[in-house]
Amino acid sequence: MNDRDLRFTLEQAQRALPAEGAERWSEVFRRGTLRVGLYAPRGEDRQQPHRQDELYVVMAGRGRFERAGERVPFGPGDVLFVPAGVCHRFLDFSDDLAVWVVFYGVEGGEA
Repeated sequence: MNDRDLRFTLEQAQRALPAEGAERWSEVFRRGTLRVGLYAPRGEDRQQPHRQDELYVVMAGRGRFERAGERVPFGPGDVLFVPAGVCHRFLDFSDDLAVWVVFYGVEGGEA
């Protein structure tokens, strides 16, 4: 997909996910510092802190989200924010977890 595309569907992104492995990620759009993708981990979320600020938009699934030691429940429709460089992960999540991920801004995060 490119910056001429107007719409990105969940189904398109799901088809682009790797079939195997816990870290299932597909990028659907990139322009400047902005990257949008679908993240659908299975089993365990082993991601590391990222260099940009990020938003997660929960499309499917439920569980708990941990950011810098604080834990909150999440479900479809929730939006989760993580500043650049902060440890975070999905915990105790259902097998259907799928979240849009939006990375944006300068490395190190915005003030």
